Amino acid sequence: MTVQLERSNPATVLTVTAAYEALLSEKYEARIRRIERLGVKLFGVANCLVSLGDLSDRAYHGEHSMNALEAMFCDGLAVPDEILVVNDATLDAKLALNRFVAGAPHIRFYAAHPILDSSRNIIGCVSLIDYLPREFDDENRQIFADLLVMVERELLMLSMYKIQVDLIKQNRNLKRDSLIDPILGTWNKGAIVRSLRIEMERCNKAEKPLALLVVSLDQIATILAAHGTAIGDMVLVKMISRIRSCIRPFDALGRFGNDVFLMVLPGASRLVATAVAERIRLTIMSNPEEIDEASVPLTISAGIVSTDTFPDAEPEILISYAEKALLSAKTAGNNRVVSAMVEQPDIII
Repeated sequence: MTVQLERSNPATVLTVTAAYEALLSEKYEARIRRIERLGVKLFGVANCLVSLGDLSDRAYHGEHSMNALEAMFCDGLAVPDEILVVNDATLDAKLALNRFVAGAPHIRFYAAHPILDSSRNIIGCVSLIDYLPREFDDENRQIFADLLVMVERELLMLSMYKIQVDLIKQNRNLKRDSLIDPILGTWNKGAIVRSLRIEMERCNKAEKPLALLVVSLDQIATILAAHGTAIGDMVLVKMISRIRSCIRPFDALGRFGNDVFLMVLPGASRLVATAVAERIRLTIMSNPEEIDEASVPLTISAGIVSTDTFPDAEPEILISYAEKALLSAKTAGNNRVVSAMVEQPDIII
């Protein structure tokens, strides 16, 4: 399934998904299962169980399955401080009375080895179970200890992997934060310019046009002078929300200056960009702001440039044409959209 990211909103970009964390968990469970199978093969026992908590929490098929009964047996025993071997549980003073020994499934052989963490604290246990009494010589004990080293190394690797994932998350969050305008939540200037370069390259390869839209709120200077920065920021936040409602999820939106915003519209021709700019202009104009119980009309001016008009222009040149078109819109009296053309890229009125 393909998921479309909303490029105008940085919060939807550079994320580590829960599915990725679930994948790590599945890999770890598979590794533990592999060690358990290896233990069964090495010692020829009925089962080998690696416990890092309650074995009964594992998804066994049916409460009364053999695996579930073996798990309940192991969970009911204290984890030993060192290797423990019971050759015949029916002859052991403590285990002989255990319901899983005296009754079904009639466990006869039991061996356990504690699992230690890097600080030498006991964090779990590896258990061997069989239904016949058996001998467990020094060689078996050594192999059992070797098996424990494998378990402890897997746990160490998992711990390091989780630390690495946490660092990746932190780095991604820091990277995301370094690209976001902290007040408006849009891309900042560096990020939006980088987005323009990337999208221009993509559109060139796909032989599709790309349009650039530069917008400024006409009343922002007056609002800042009369009401201060806090109110000005509030107005800009609402304006950004309205702009997002007028563009596509994959269009990029960023703060290019204090009161100038740049939009990158991949695949959009000059005519399409003009329609988008007019939609934004009408949306802003139809939503006056309430400030100090007074209705303040809002309008925007916009400058447009597109690669179908300037196919060979570099990103910086496109931006300069869009800025000049914006300046033309303001010079002509604000509340209008101006498009840069080949014959007059500097000023169109």
